[in-house]
Amino acid sequence: MSSVLTWGQARVAAELSLKLGIYVSPRTVRTYWPPESERRGPRGTSSQRWRTFVRNHAQSIVVCDFFVVVTARFRILFVFLMMEIGTRRILHCNVTAHPTAEWTLQQFREAIPCDHPYRFLIRDRDSIFSVEVDDQLKAFGLRVLRTPTRAPQANAYCERLVGTARRECLDFMIPLRNLTVDISQLTFTRSWLVRSSAGSTTNTVGKGWQRERPTAEKTACPDYLSARVTDDRGASTAPRDSRAGRTRRDAAPDAAPDPSRG
Repeated sequence: MSSVLTWGQARVAAELSLKLGIYVSPRTVRTYWPPESERRGPRGTSSQRWRTFVRNHAQSIVVCDFFVVVTARFRILFVFLMMEIGTRRILHCNVTAHPTAEWTLQQFREAIPCDHPYRFLIRDRDSIFSVEVDDQLKAFGLRVLRTPTRAPQANAYCERLVGTARRECLDFMIPLRNLTVDISQLTFTRSWLVRSSAGSTTNTVGKGWQRERPTAEKTACPDYLSARVTDDRGASTAPRDSRAGRTRRDAAPDAAPDPSRG
């Protein structure tokens, strides 16, 4: 029956004429063709793209992910990051050598308050996120959205945060133990929070970090660099170099020394 749902109008007309001897055209089949919503059923796929969905619900979406750090003694540490998409603010960060479902659930308890405004949680299909973790997140009032298999771009905001943590923090050091990674991640998190709350950057969804445009007060130049200068009589003259008492137009290069006077 599932294969019949994929048939088109021409296929149905061909099957009727071949097996039942009913000769009809595809246009006649189209007259009795059910609407698209009825063919898909009550749980039809949405026409909204993933990118559009994330942008529309950015204020109510949190993302999380694990990434690996190798210590000087070749031990593997797992760093857990959790971020809010609307403000790009890091909600939680922690390090462990043995990530389990209980440990991951405790991180969610510490990161998400009781009166949170979030509705969705985007994560990958890692086995660390067990069924018990998903059930507890549903009890928190969150709907878990799992990314497709081998599609890191579906969790692009968290993947970009992981890349920034590596480039700006972890690529310049070789951690010795968990405490070293904790301190480095704490420093990176503080710098990220300061950068997100500073007035020099504007954080918008889909546009990334944008530097503040310089204002007239910050780019004010001295008088001797102005294009035109108006004198007391109202006439526009060439700019005057206040340091030398002459205009730049009249200023001549220094004469070369006369070798005969040496």
